[in-house]
Amino acid sequence: MRILITRPEQDAVRFAELLRARGHQPLCAALLSVHFFDGPELTFHGVSAILATSANGVRALARRTKERALPLFAVGPQTADAARAAGFAKIEFSDGDAATLAEAMLRWLKPEDGVLLHAASADNEGRLKTLLAEEGYRVAVQVLYEVVPIHKLPDIAREALAHNGVDAAVLFSHNSALGLRDCVDRAGLSEACRALVAICISKPAAEALAPLPFRSVVIAEKPNQNAMLDAVERAAALR
Repeated sequence: MRILITRPEQDAVRFAELLRARGHQPLCAALLSVHFFDGPELTFHGVSAILATSANGVRALARRTKERALPLFAVGPQTADAARAAGFAKIEFSDGDAATLAEAMLRWLKPEDGVLLHAASADNEGRLKTLLAEEGYRVAVQVLYEVVPIHKLPDIAREALAHNGVDAAVLFSHNSALGLRDCVDRAGLSEACRALVAICISKPAAEALAPLPFRSVVIAEKPNQNAMLDAVERAAALR
């Protein structure tokens, strides 16, 4: 399949490699841009572990500290891969969202062991902190980056949609889905979606695409990259 990837550039490149290895033709056209926040060296007094809910959270953290000895608990395997690439050695990961990470923390660390530092984005909704607080954990949220929408379809994506050059689009977040919906509508290309399969990481991401008239919508069974790859294969089987 010819697959449109709307992820931020660094994440899109890696996913494109995985798609090529499976015989697909990726088309990278980022609709989100990651901006890392500058600031002083981070301090970890009283911190027993780091929480990371995205690969970009790990990258943002790594820019602001040389600390690599603390355990890092990641939301899923892709975030864990980013932590390994950044030099962290003590890594555990859950199955892909805030709820599964909070549940896994009960096995990994006791609330009395110390503060957990969450390397978060500016649009962090605080769900992870709330879930952990209910179990007695103390969480310090450190906002280290923001994800900014790009309000115009890149030329490569506009041309592909306008001339039947793409078979599917992968949406890794609610924000990605909103961005695609708004950009496609603004470009006057809504009808082009009738030939496409939307492959979404979650039900909220799929719902954010409405009212674009996709030919079909496939939702990943779990909110992580491996499940998205499986969803791509399910989408390919529908063609």
